[in-house]
Amino acid sequence: MSGAAALLTLVEQESPEFPQALDRLRQRGQTDLERVEPDVRRILADVRQGGDQAVADWAERLDGRRPDPLLERDYGGAAALSTVSQDVAAAMRLASARIRAYHERQLRALGDFEVEQDGVRLASRATPLARVGVYTPGGKARYPSSVLMSALIAQVAGVREILVATPDASPEVRAACHLAGVTGIVNCGGAHAVGALAYGTESIPRVDKIVGPGNIYVAAAKRLVFGEVDIDSIAGPSEILVVADESAEPEWVAADLLSQAEHDEAAYPLLVTSDRSLAERSAQATSRQLQDLPRRRIAEASLLANGVALVVSSREALVDVANALAAEHVALHVRDPRALADRITRAGALFVGHQTPEAAGDYVAGPSHVLPTGGAARYAAPLGVYDFVSRSSVIEYSAEALRGQGEAIEAFARAEGLEAHARAVSLRTRRR
Repeated sequence: MSGAAALLTLVEQESPEFPQALDRLRQRGQTDLERVEPDVRRILADVRQGGDQAVADWAERLDGRRPDPLLERDYGGAAALSTVSQDVAAAMRLASARIRAYHERQLRALGDFEVEQDGVRLASRATPLARVGVYTPGGKARYPSSVLMSALIAQVAGVREILVATPDASPEVRAACHLAGVTGIVNCGGAHAVGALAYGTESIPRVDKIVGPGNIYVAAAKRLVFGEVDIDSIAGPSEILVVADESAEPEWVAADLLSQAEHDEAAYPLLVTSDRSLAERSAQATSRQLQDLPRRRIAEASLLANGVALVVSSREALVDVANALAAEHVALHVRDPRALADRITRAGALFVGHQTPEAAGDYVAGPSHVLPTGGAARYAAPLGVYDFVSRSSVIEYSAEALRGQGEAIEAFARAEGLEAHARAVSLRTRRR
């Protein structure tokens, strides 16, 4: 790869290195969970056997503190909301209202239905899950926004019991829990918190589903408990793909790239552009903006490890690269962005136009910011109300309907060698 100014590695489409660079980026979702899996298995086994005691022991060992209490039902969320700064409280209320409104529309679109024809009644029915666990990271930053973007959606879906597991129950997190209708806070994080939610302990009830991002240990734990409970996805590092042409403002491109780079050293700040000059100016702007960034060390490590600017020859190639990478966040800094957005079919969330920073989606736009990462947008969707319901099919036959379809059912059953299936029909129809 040829070097670009500052911290972005520039690769041109005409370069022989371009296919390898694109292929490497397409494989970015291959997380080495096997590396930590033995440790995670041991933690989960301890939690399954030892319950509260094991969870507290692991929390003390890994986090340096022993949670007391392990589960807070009365967590002081309303009081916390009154103690955080007024601008933060106002921002949380705005975000809550917009998230709720968006997902209430989504709930209506779930579309339960019932049809009846020729004596057969068929229906599709969605039922809220009874209890869910929401994992909210801590450590490098606090994420009250992730509480709203997960737990509030579960509440809209009709979930009655919502538990948030977090290693950092800050006032902001507690306030967000209050706004989201959270019924309890589990005061620890890591694989031991995932195990507690999945298996249940003396004080923590077993949930039906665990959602929310976390580190590699949390991701490995979620994968291992799948089947005991449902999960949303295996989350990888945060990522953004800025899609830009010559109309883009380099300073704004740089700002969007850094908004993801500051999340984590393993984040992917990516740019694809049809203008080499724009790539170089954006790289220079990134370097300038990095200088006084409070999380400079993290962002710089992310850029050095994973920052790439792909320079392509056409608008068509912009679309091809975006769909190939299927990124978590795709920001369109181009002319006629809506037309381009219609052609990008593989993205966690699209941010359309120069005036739409990715940060708006992180906080107040409305759709959940819990999105598929690592190319999983090829097949996965943002977290939504559909993640917090189970669906049932309803089938009801009249005697006449069964007689009308009985021969076909029996023929299928006998073709598969399942005589008892056939007799379950014939006994009913012949008796009449």
